[in-house]
Amino acid sequence: MTILNDERLAATGHDFLHRPLAEVDPEIAQAIETETRRQNDTVELIASENHVSKAVLTAMGSVFTNKYAEGYPGKRYYGGCGPTDVVETIAIQRAKELFGAEHANVQPHSGSQANMSVYFAMLKPGDTIMGMDLSHGGHLTHGHPLSYSGRDFKVVAYGVRKEDELIDYDEMQRIAEEAQPRMIICGASAYSRVIDFKRIREIADGVGALMMADIAHIAGLVVTGHHPSPVPYADFVTTTTHKTLRGPRAGLVLCKEKYAKDLDRSVFPGVQGGPLVHIVAAKAVALKEALSAEFKEYQGQVARNAKTLAQAVANTGFRIVSGGTDNHLFMTDVFSKGITGKDGQNMLEAANITVNKNTIPFDQNKPMVASGIRIGTPAVTTRGMREADMQTLATLIARVLDAKGDAGVIAEVKHDVKELCDRFPIY
Repeated sequence: MTILNDERLAATGHDFLHRPLAEVDPEIAQAIETETRRQNDTVELIASENHVSKAVLTAMGSVFTNKYAEGYPGKRYYGGCGPTDVVETIAIQRAKELFGAEHANVQPHSGSQANMSVYFAMLKPGDTIMGMDLSHGGHLTHGHPLSYSGRDFKVVAYGVRKEDELIDYDEMQRIAEEAQPRMIICGASAYSRVIDFKRIREIADGVGALMMADIAHIAGLVVTGHHPSPVPYADFVTTTTHKTLRGPRAGLVLCKEKYAKDLDRSVFPGVQGGPLVHIVAAKAVALKEALSAEFKEYQGQVARNAKTLAQAVANTGFRIVSGGTDNHLFMTDVFSKGITGKDGQNMLEAANITVNKNTIPFDQNKPMVASGIRIGTPAVTTRGMREADMQTLATLIARVLDAKGDAGVIAEVKHDVKELCDRFPIY
């Protein structure tokens, strides 16, 4: 075999395969370096973000990105899929073991596409679906009119009670009996309390509806027993693999075996082409990590940190929606103190504390302004922070918000944030 020397590589145009990123594209290399520094120097309190392990990063950046693999293990439309079949089979087996599910599809590129695959497998355009109101804590793909879910299906929404901001299951049942939905969707993106999946199954059975549970936010808590699992009750369970599951940015779907063929056909070729094999490999790594005893302890600490931080923020004078949290996040009503969610987010970001603006139940402000901020603890817990650090964070948050953007206070807090972050390096 002839090995090309550097001169011949350059002549054939193949030298680019061996050039470092900084040489090929210094602008992107600089952006990656800047983002790495930003993550290390920032307290990440966005509930849907986390820091993956170096093992997950390695799988994501592997040569599997070069492989096209339409189809499923043993049934591909392309040759050369032997190692790919190994990776996807392992990911499927681990997902089934972790969640206690009968069937798993690990190909969805995102949580939104995971949800889409379920809808398109079981519903027809114009069918009635029932999901949690986005402004009460639901998700865009649970029937919002700007989403395909709200465009292609008739939607009825349920929500929380005004007096305690908890899901009103009696009202959910009343709405279901009146609307007779084909599918009831549960799960949330901004709801801090335990979801009663058993009760929702009973409501679904009462009207002959299918049940889908979207546990994108709480999947890590579910698989470690820190939140009840919907798997015994729901026909379909969808999730992202990032957030509390601490894997790559992607999705997966679980279902009863009787729906397996319909689901798989809906994912491919229904809503997707070739899977992202490098991401499937990273999912497999994350799922193995999630099967460990260390991951169970991590999830317990996530929940303890969230509870501690919510109470500490409340002690500084801010109202916590529903009065607290049972999972990894909580909603803070900042508008009751004259601050919009948008302004609160921007003030905190200036001090290197990232949160996201979010509507709260019965919000009087528009979503892009909002009355609340959503705060979560998965990422800071990954860094190793514990309850005492949550007390510190609450004080830092209150200092910024109470100062209403004062530049001097923000500078002081930013310095304190840097000192805190330096104690808990990521990469």
